[in-house]
Parts: sequence; structure tokens; C-alpha cells
Amino acid sequence: MKLTALLSTVAALALAAPAHAEFKLGDRYTDNDGDLVADIPEDESKWLDPDTIIFAYTPVEDPAVYAEVWQGFLDHMAEVTGKKVQFFPVQSNAAQIEAMRAGRLHVAGFNTGSNPLAVACAGFRPFTMMAAADGSFGYEMEILTYPGSGIESVEDLKGKELAFTSETSNSGFKAPSAILKAEFGLEAGRDFEAVFSGKHDNSILGVANQDYMAASIANSVKARMIDREVVTEDQLEVLYKSQTFPTTGYGVVHNLRPDLQENIKEAFATFEWEGSKLEEEFKKSGEAQFVPITFKEHWSVIRTIDAANDVEYNCN
Repeated sequence: MKLTALLSTVAALALAAPAHAEFKLGDRYTDNDGDLVADIPEDESKWLDPDTIIFAYTPVEDPAVYAEVWQGFLDHMAEVTGKKVQFFPVQSNAAQIEAMRAGRLHVAGFNTGSNPLAVACAGFRPFTMMAAADGSFGYEMEILTYPGSGIESVEDLKGKELAFTSETSNSGFKAPSAILKAEFGLEAGRDFEAVFSGKHDNSILGVANQDYMAASIANSVKARMIDREVVTEDQLEVLYKSQTFPTTGYGVVHNLRPDLQENIKEAFATFEWEGSKLEEEFKKSGEAQFVPITFKEHWSVIRTIDAANDVEYNCN
């Protein structure tokens, strides 16, 4: 996988970071098999068996667009599970995690950076990810500016403003924070001013419209926005491009009825991409199928970046 190319960079970040506690789940969850995700409760009285399955995709600028994109897939999930399935638009990573933690969200796609927090604090069990037809997957973090901004290199960010998305985002905060410190000696608050846009779409539009001088974003989101003609390539200049990271991870809340969890996995595995709205939207960033993943293996690099940033998974 393309992801392996990142490991040497992340290793250097980890060596430069302060010691950090090993990743562990919140107190309400158990992990007896050591796979780093919450076990399904043994007590059947704790299982969720909703009449309607609630699905949420990671926060985006216009949830209505993605409600339509996902509808064909949700119809397929309804057919496989025998349940009604409803799209739930979320406005922030924190709201998405809290909804799952509270039992109001059953199936979700959590973005790269918020996956560990969702696993630790909301009982999220990721099992699949979008990938290209050849099985490769991932995206890169880019730091963008606009033509004529006066910023010609990453070093020119010193004394300027950089827009992040949210503190739970990998490419929108965690990775650039670690990379800027390790590779360029730049820290938010000391060397540049950090602002938060809330979403990758907002950051990209903000740079394109010259509201932000620079921003760190996921280039998969940028590719889809350019394809939809929300922004144009000549509005943006790339100052930095990272190695490849895993993208949005999809999974279920830990306490769904076990056979229902298996049916939901089957829905992802058997969905026919060809001719679907999902294909139409996500082919813009190279995806063509769902492939199986594990949090323990595929999110190892992200947990290392979190350690480099001294992240704590506070589930209170």
C-alpha cells in the first residue's frame, strides 16, 4: 500500500515527541482480543437493534450533496439488513462522535484524524475504507496558498496565518502540526497564527477566495471540489504535499446486534459501484471500491502522529 512510504517520516516525528501513553479504549469498553477496538458486549441486553439504522458521513460543507450521493448505497444496506436506513448530516467531528457515543448513530465514516478518538471514546469498530480499483488507497495533506499571497515556501508562513480545520482532523491539524514542527521548526502560536475553519471545504474555499493566506487540507477533498467546479486549480498553489495517509474509515458502533453488524459489513462488501452516485462522486479522488481494513494495522501511522503531537484521548 502507498501508506508505507510515510513510515520513515513518522518515525522521526515520534522520536522527537515526548513520551506518550499507549493507545487504549475508554473505561466503558473492553478489548479482550487485543485488536484495539471495543468488543461486542457479551450481555445481549446491551445490544442495540434499531428499527432504523442511522448512517453519517464525515462532516462536509454541504451535507445535502452527500445525502444524495450516499442514497443508493443506503438503499442497498436497507435491502441487505432488512432495516430502514437514514442519512444523518453532521456538522462537526465532535458532534458525530458524541452521537455514536450516545447510541444515536449506528454506522459512520469517520475521517482519518478522528478515527482514533471515535474508537477510544465512542465504541467505533472500523472495518472498511474506499480504495482505487488496484487496491491502493489514501490521500495527501497539502498546505495551500493563493497566487500573489507573498508566500512562496513553507518557511514564509512564519509571522503569517495558517488555517486548520479542526483539532481532530489528521490532515487539517495533527499531521501539519507535527510536520511543521519536525521539518521546519514552526509552531502555532509562536511562529504563526492558527485559525480554525471547521471543515476542509471551508479551508479550501477560504484560500481560493483569499480569506485565508494559507491552509492545510486533504487533497482528496480538493480534487472533488475542483471536479465539481466549486474552485479552480488556478486559484490555489501547493506549498507542501505530504506522504500518503489512510482515508475515511467506515464501521459500526460496538454494541449493535452481532448479526446486524455482519449484515452491514456484507452491505459494504457487496455494493455495486458501477453506475452509482457513489462512483460518480468518489472517482474524482480515485476511489472505486470498499476494501477491508483493521484499526490496529491501518491506523498505526495516525496513532504515531497523535503521539508526536502528545494527543490524549479524553473520553470524559
